[in-house]
Amino acid sequence: MKRENILTGSPWEDKMGYCRAVRIGNIIEVSGTVAIVDGEKVKADDAHAQTVNILERVKVVLEDLKVTMEDVIRTRIFTTDISTFEDVASAHALFFKDIKPTTGFYEISKLVAPEYLVEIEFTAIATEKPLIQEGL
Repeated sequence: MKRENILTGSPWEDKMGYCRAVRIGNIIEVSGTVAIVDGEKVKADDAHAQTVNILERVKVVLEDLKVTMEDVIRTRIFTTDISTFEDVASAHALFFKDIKPTTGFYEISKLVAPEYLVEIEFTAIATEKPLIQEGL
């Protein structure tokens, strides 16, 4: 089976030896993703905005791999503050309310930088989309 790596241009991809996502066959794994904290729209103290930012960015990565959020079967959510559960959960539901992938929500002591409150990993399995035939 062919392996397809999705790179985002982050300097960490070469420094650490990883990529944003890998697809082999119909299986897609997306690396732990944190928000782009800009201090305006996405603040260091806003777990909801960070989660939305992560989900919006991963949606684009999945589209590059010819799949959608509907193909996500699992999310793993890591936070440095478990009390942000409601904020993170409501953001997660914006994208997954009807899809309902399996998930886990874990409090950890630190992420790679103090401004990050949330990091999410994703697993997706590309499903065959039915072909629409003309005239039928």
